[in-house]
Amino acid sequence: TMGNWLVNHWFSAAVLAAWLGINIFLFTYYFLFFDRDDHYFYTRAILGSALAWARASAKCLNFNSMLILLPVCRNLLSFLRGTCSCCRRTLRKQLDHNLTFHKLVAYALALFTAVHTIAHLFNLERYNHSQQATDGSLPAVLSKMHLHGSKWLNPIHSNETTVEYVAFTTIPGLTGVIITLVLILMVTSSTEFIRRNYFEVFWYTHHLFLIYFAGLVIHGIAGLVRGQTDESMEDVHPRRCAQYLTEKYEDCWHDCCKDPEFGSIPAESWKWVLAPFVLYVFERILRMWRAWQKVAINKVVMHPTRVLELQMQKKGFRMEVGQYIFVNCPAISCLEWHPFTLTSAPEEDYFSIHIRVAGDWTERLIDTFQHEMPRIEVDGPFGTASEDVFQYEVAMLVGAGIGVTPFASVLKSIWYKFQQGDQTLKTKKIYFYWLCRDTGAFAWFNDLLASLEQKMAESGKADFLTYRLFLTGWNNSIANNVALHFDNTTDTVTGLRQKTIFGRPMWNSEFTAVAAAHPRSVVGVFLCGPQSLAKSLQKSCHQHSSLDPRKVKFYFNKENF
Repeated sequence: TMGNWLVNHWFSAAVLAAWLGINIFLFTYYFLFFDRDDHYFYTRAILGSALAWARASAKCLNFNSMLILLPVCRNLLSFLRGTCSCCRRTLRKQLDHNLTFHKLVAYALALFTAVHTIAHLFNLERYNHSQQATDGSLPAVLSKMHLHGSKWLNPIHSNETTVEYVAFTTIPGLTGVIITLVLILMVTSSTEFIRRNYFEVFWYTHHLFLIYFAGLVIHGIAGLVRGQTDESMEDVHPRRCAQYLTEKYEDCWHDCCKDPEFGSIPAESWKWVLAPFVLYVFERILRMWRAWQKVAINKVVMHPTRVLELQMQKKGFRMEVGQYIFVNCPAISCLEWHPFTLTSAPEEDYFSIHIRVAGDWTERLIDTFQHEMPRIEVDGPFGTASEDVFQYEVAMLVGAGIGVTPFASVLKSIWYKFQQGDQTLKTKKIYFYWLCRDTGAFAWFNDLLASLEQKMAESGKADFLTYRLFLTGWNNSIANNVALHFDNTTDTVTGLRQKTIFGRPMWNSEFTAVAAAHPRSVVGVFLCGPQSLAKSLQKSCHQHSSLDPRKVKFYFNKENF
């Protein structure tokens, strides 16, 4: 429900409301300022309301350009997460929504860029029209003033100057075109399809942000859009003198005879972006320093269907369940860093990741490891630990496809805690559900489940973990093979004792069975999977939770690994 969302995400809601509020305030304030201020009386005579649209959107662009780098300062976020470790976990967990906020700010930049560009296209057309006009109107008179000095109002000084000429030869025009093209490239290459299938395209185009910031700082230097100077306002105030400009006489005698003079609006984008850019530079220096720290590769395992497992050690490396690291292999590319969820448990004396082929870089990495042992650089770990799993007597873990990876760490860690007789561990029972189109891609996870299955059977705790595997994509040959070997003790698809179920889970019956087995327990439901599955699990949690506080309760947790 909306109420529950606000309770769990009040910090996110507050940040969102503040961000929206500041954007609305900046746009409204500067729109009204440029639409009403007398310094821009004559500018408005030529441009109309397009001036206010261009300037208000420019302020919002500066504000959002200031914010765009902050959510991607991973080490800054880790520092904040560490300093508020005494805060409520819900507050710390909101910091994991950094990329969502980054995307939101990026969409705002795209929107305000569109508004700013369209407004300036109107402005250029009106400047051009006013310059060519010979009707003696106020815009025409203003456009002919001070053409040979520096006090001009209209940047188009001759009838031969076209809109295209201004757009591609002036500093604001050219930087504006470059910034817009860079932004289009960055936004289009950030779609999920490109990120998943062509990560390198996304990675390299995103580094065009350097050109974006350089262009942004330079963009306003020439000051093509102008207003009346303070000195000129004192001499010939537009409210008093504008009427005389279109009807000037040779022998002028009144105090409005002098022509108004105009000056540029000072460039101020650099003031907005300087501090976050410096912060980001420090972030990159820190990343480089951490990357240079030696990583020892203890073990390399090539699992079936080309899944590479790397077990590593690094001085001072401390992880928690559910965290991830960034990995770089200089032999392939010095610039590319790719994120991988940690599949080891904190209790182990190494940290591990599992890499499957998901693009050019991962394919080249797996090929490289089959021939040699290249140097690996690691940055991290990042992300909030998922220790909430350990706070429930009964836990239902649901992993869909690649979403199974974080649960390797969770399941291992719970097992270690269980074996060591950890008194703080409340968990007495785990139900694990794995939904997968193709189990072959995650054969390594079958190995983990098989080893857990064996360890639990040996220690007489076979009932601690109940897992159910659902194959959502299959063909006739798989189905026929299963039918032939149905009486075998192990499953033909996974080799595990637990038989694979074909199709999707009937969540209603799954929740009913758990509620019946644990009528007085508090059950934590954890998902790492798509939003559509989150909605159906959330619904089941509400439906199967008893109103009686002494009876079963289901609490839903969507993990952002």
